[in-house]
Amino acid sequence: MAVLLLCSSVKSSSFSHPSSRFGRVGVSTTTKQKTSTFLLRGGDVEAGVATVVSPSPPAAIDTTNTAAIVTPPSTTTSTSIAATVSNGGEAEKANSKMGPNSTPPGPLRRLFPSFPWHVLPNYLTYARCLSIPIFLLLSYYPTEFPNRAPVLSIIFALASITDWFDGFLARRWDITSPFGAFLDPVADKLMVSTALIALAGRYGGIVAIPAAIIMAREVGVSALREWMAQQGKRDSVKVGMQGKVKAALTMVSLTLMLLVPEGVGLESVAWTKCLGTLGIGGAGHVIEGVANSGWGWMLGPSLLMLFASAIITVTSGSVYFRAALPVLLGKE
Repeated sequence: MAVLLLCSSVKSSSFSHPSSRFGRVGVSTTTKQKTSTFLLRGGDVEAGVATVVSPSPPAAIDTTNTAAIVTPPSTTTSTSIAATVSNGGEAEKANSKMGPNSTPPGPLRRLFPSFPWHVLPNYLTYARCLSIPIFLLLSYYPTEFPNRAPVLSIIFALASITDWFDGFLARRWDITSPFGAFLDPVADKLMVSTALIALAGRYGGIVAIPAAIIMAREVGVSALREWMAQQGKRDSVKVGMQGKVKAALTMVSLTLMLLVPEGVGLESVAWTKCLGTLGIGGAGHVIEGVANSGWGWMLGPSLLMLFASAIITVTSGSVYFRAALPVLLGKE
């Protein structure tokens, strides 16, 4: 394809003049095309300029004449590709029903694009709720269940992991739902309360007292948050670092305590004797033939962690109530 640019008027006779000639001004080459510039002359009079662009292979630049004309590389193609990728990513976010600030799809989301990933956090919350009646049923039935301790510990540990994982996914994918926001904290408290009640029935007051402290704090803080939300100041009592540490410590202590086999009583923990009647407790349904070994040594450390969790429960709860005190007293 050739483009002819005339800088001035040229008579047709100029091209037929015996002395008319082409004077080559310069040649510039790029990777896939060659650009040549010629000076049209009629006789000795300069008539115009012609620029010819031909799709020829790369050639050596002619340096014998005037300076070469260099054409800058076009950025249209790269810009179009970037825009296509950007639009494709936005379209994929829209199709996946993720939030506007969600992260790009990972390997699993690309491998299973038809899976409803946007409801996965809610599914995990539902699974945690479903694990509560299963946990409670397996705590007492069947009567002869030698593997009861590891099974209960695994169920509680998985439920605890989903507590963290569903929140992580909701933040990562920027997805929230009113029902999920309501059910998530309720499921956590129900699971922890169920495990505390079951273990208090097994070991007596040494577990019942910290269990009562933890459950009382949960009820009080939940009521406080609800009341502060009605006042439009729920952010004043949002979850802090102490609350997160308390939750993690409680779940770890209960997971380890549930791992202790039935038949291992408080007599296996020496320091509990200093607590008087609190150190005298049963060990649930003692199954004949179950040895006081294996994970039985975890009973002492798990009890200490539970007491530590109860102490942090009091301190973290006091932080929430101090933050809400001006509103409670009508000073704000």
